[in-house]
Amino acid sequence: MSDGKTDSKNHAYAGRWVAMVRGRVVAQGGTPDQALRASQSSRYKERPEIKFMPAAFPLPPILEKVMTVLPPDAGVCLVGGAVRDLLTSRLSPDFDFAVPSKGISLARSVANALKADFMPLDDERDTGRVVIKNEDGSFTYLDFAAYRGATLEEDLRDRDFTINALALHLTDMTILDPLNGAADIRAKIIRACSPDAMSHDPARILRGVRQAAAFGFSIDKNTREWMKSAADGIGNVSVERIRDEIFKILAGPKVSASIRALDMLGTLPRIMPELLKMKGVTQSQPHIHDVWAHTLSALDHLEGLLSSLRVNFDAETTSDLFMGLVSLRIGRYRDRIAAHLSNPLNPTRPHRSLLFFAALYHDVCKPETRSVDENGRIRFFDHDIKGADAAAERARNFNLSNDETSRLRDIVRNHMRFHFFADRLEKENQPPSRKAIYRFFRDSGGAGIDLILLALADVRGTRGSELTQESWSANLEIARILLENYWERPAEVVSPPRLLDGNDLIKELKLKPGRIVGQLLEAIRENQAAGKINDREQALGFAREELVRIGNETENS
Repeated sequence: MSDGKTDSKNHAYAGRWVAMVRGRVVAQGGTPDQALRASQSSRYKERPEIKFMPAAFPLPPILEKVMTVLPPDAGVCLVGGAVRDLLTSRLSPDFDFAVPSKGISLARSVANALKADFMPLDDERDTGRVVIKNEDGSFTYLDFAAYRGATLEEDLRDRDFTINALALHLTDMTILDPLNGAADIRAKIIRACSPDAMSHDPARILRGVRQAAAFGFSIDKNTREWMKSAADGIGNVSVERIRDEIFKILAGPKVSASIRALDMLGTLPRIMPELLKMKGVTQSQPHIHDVWAHTLSALDHLEGLLSSLRVNFDAETTSDLFMGLVSLRIGRYRDRIAAHLSNPLNPTRPHRSLLFFAALYHDVCKPETRSVDENGRIRFFDHDIKGADAAAERARNFNLSNDETSRLRDIVRNHMRFHFFADRLEKENQPPSRKAIYRFFRDSGGAGIDLILLALADVRGTRGSELTQESWSANLEIARILLENYWERPAEVVSPPRLLDGNDLIKELKLKPGRIVGQLLEAIRENQAAGKINDREQALGFAREELVRIGNETENS
């Protein structure tokens, strides 16, 4: 084999192994053997030169750093998605390495050399992980694993999709591509490595849908059929792996399209069956969709809303008038919204994923609460309360943290409150009072910002093209009022400082410890938020009057 240098006339073969006879390419392949066999089929009497045509791509700094500490004779190859990302000029947050043996031992030595953390990941598969903390607080993961088969090529053929069945030899920067994954990358196709790749690990169905959405690829027809055939086996996959794939889907682009794909492939009924009860459940105006179609539309509009609120978004580039109005009315809070969404309740799952999960479940109990009144209007009484319980149950089944489960419950339970504010403003020109704003944030806990974002997506998913500019402006005005109070007047309205504590009330009013003390303290805070109480003396005076009122009501009851 030659030194791997190439010239401009052979650039079409970049990243491929070629067979050359008298300086001309006569065959090509993803591996040296493939190139040799291809040449022998037509030029069996000649002895071709097999060489690799380099592909030009920059190496990320972290990979260059890792290469300096790898033993020269370890036979380490970068494999999988990280190679795919190099070929598509993406920056991968994770790097998988394949070695002939001693994956855990090599990971430990690399971690020591980089002064990073190490953990054994899978003793059975001889896999170790190096965890590098970056300057911005994020993490980069380096996984070292022994070959899954006897050779590197066997390892690659046993993977999920051809676009991930790639290896980069770090010693000479040659690429091994036995299944023509690079060609599928260029063609933007997700293709299974083998007919039984999905049945061997049904979690790959979710991964394929996620990667198709993330890269804008389509799933090969045969692969789709193999996915459908393997869907029954999804129940044998650990709930943690299913959860992680679902939350990665929710963190990426085209969420609603991905959910539709999971449904069509037969996996959604097996992992979140309660969602499908929303199909075909009709609603009265102003809804233009049934409950399921509305939910998917809300996901689309949430994605668009977050895009329009991202930092450095140029409002001049959008042709959507409603998104332009978002920038105009609440665009000044972009940085704070970004900070809110960058603060996850669990370090392994983005805040965005949890918000989309709430959007997916916000109307989940409309089917069971549906009723029709005497005027023919369809109602869904308490669907928010029951839906909060359903969302929390799914969160527990997915083994989400207590904080995540609580946040989901708060979002779903309170998701109608914003709409009440907007409806009153639009119809009566009456904005929410300071006391109402206080109660909104008090009852929503840390979910207030999430509720505002979901509500804006919800109203667009409700009315679609029938949403008027006047109605949308009313919703944006409510969003502006709530955000302004939350971030610019927190001590006045959202969370007034305590002027008294329980001991003060017990001592000053000669009370006994009990529920009445808590009621008085909360009533004081509400009136602080309303601007009616400003100091300790006013708080005590109010408490005395309130105590008399409560006593009179008790006597008259």
